[in-house]
Amino acid sequence: MLTQVPQPLVYAEALLGQFTGLSRAADGAALLGEFVRGVAALSGCELSQLYLLDATHTRLGMNAECLNGILQPREATSLPADYNGEQLLQFALCQNRVLCLAELSGSLHETSFLPTLATPWQSLLCVPLVNRQKAVEGLLLCASRQRVDLHGFAESLGQLGSFVLGQLQLLQRLRRPTEVTTVAPLSVPNASGYGLIGKSAAMRQTYLLISKVLHSGYTVLLRGETGTGKEVVARAIHECGPRRSKAFIVQNCAAFPESLLESELFGYRKGAFTGADRDRAGLFDAANGGTLLLDEIGDMPLSLQAKLLRVLQEGEIRPLGCNDTHKIDVRIIAATHRDLSVLVSEGKFREDLYYRLAQFPIELPALRQRDGDILDLARHFADKACAYLNRDPVQWSDAALDHLCSYAFPGNVRELKALVERAILLCDGDELQVEHFALRLDAHPKEHNLDLRKQLEQVERNLLLKCLRKNRGNQTLAARELGLPRRTLLYRLGRLNINLGDLDA
Repeated sequence: MLTQVPQPLVYAEALLGQFTGLSRAADGAALLGEFVRGVAALSGCELSQLYLLDATHTRLGMNAECLNGILQPREATSLPADYNGEQLLQFALCQNRVLCLAELSGSLHETSFLPTLATPWQSLLCVPLVNRQKAVEGLLLCASRQRVDLHGFAESLGQLGSFVLGQLQLLQRLRRPTEVTTVAPLSVPNASGYGLIGKSAAMRQTYLLISKVLHSGYTVLLRGETGTGKEVVARAIHECGPRRSKAFIVQNCAAFPESLLESELFGYRKGAFTGADRDRAGLFDAANGGTLLLDEIGDMPLSLQAKLLRVLQEGEIRPLGCNDTHKIDVRIIAATHRDLSVLVSEGKFREDLYYRLAQFPIELPALRQRDGDILDLARHFADKACAYLNRDPVQWSDAALDHLCSYAFPGNVRELKALVERAILLCDGDELQVEHFALRLDAHPKEHNLDLRKQLEQVERNLLLKCLRKNRGNQTLAARELGLPRRTLLYRLGRLNINLGDLDA
């Protein structure tokens, strides 16, 4: 790495000194200033500049500049809003390639981003800076008024720049307000929830059922509305169970026609049908020793249901075009949003297969039934989206949280995830607001059998939950705000089955 720089040993000692000095920086501004000053000294260039992408990764701005050993003032009014029009900078940024030019004055490249001096700039080095996820976060630029080969500095300066990016992120986290860090643990999965998000009574019941069947070989039938996370629960059962070291395979039974689904599941031998030019193992064989999730099992054709029943009863399969059967050891988890008992009564699903699959059913609750989980899930999805986009975590306004809690989420967790990811893309700042969410507030669950008493109980329940969340679970303050004696509040909480552990702290 240092063979192409002059005096490699001296340079290595100076580079190590830069790493040591930058690690002691107390704030972001000092860190970036010392960085560009050190880069100028290491490369011997009169100019060094640091460009960083903003939180949305759409604008490139200059964050620090050192000219002739002096840090230049960062006056926002004197700098361009972004450098997206600079072709040299955008080439290095978008292509993630080091750019080195040794005869800059004689080229046709536009260099308006360099300071205008009496002596023209001759040499330029532009190095992309990547974070720990190997995503480009910015650019380091060095320029000299002499014709020199700067390419030998690229790798070492790039590593120094990546170190600075990590230090900058660390300093920003340390300087965040205390109230922001106190809500962060809410997005951490429940330790007893098998990696699943949620502390509501409905989810605790789900965790209990999972614990009962986790270490057995019984077939599990996951039921619930579309978007409730059936595949996520199936994966949790696999990864927390004794088969975690083997394969977890998912097959949607509604995604293939009958003939293709059979060959996909059971495999085939060469010559079994036109186009079968080789043997091919099916998904049952691929999942041997592990878990196979049959999603949308209610859409499986009747003829295949008989073959699946034999797999469940005998633990053996026969590939297409083969006369012999062989044993497999696969745990089957089935999932559906349809009522299989209704399909049985309509003759669309085999009754014997239904009772075999429903050996251990788990009904996943709809999101509207999971009091308090919406906020935990929203923060979790927001953190994941920010990590994917390589931007700092965002904060949540109280109005945005209340906005989410007032929505019925007919699409359940899947809809919530999509809404949060879209909001992160729309958010240019560091706080999510109501306008970042496009919610249909008239979309409420259809309840045909609610009488007046039940409707009033639902209104009272929502009011109590909102007041308790506002007061962070403090029953005395909540009772005072509601104008109730504390004993009356406790009675109403018990009558409505409201568990304080389900509240968002």
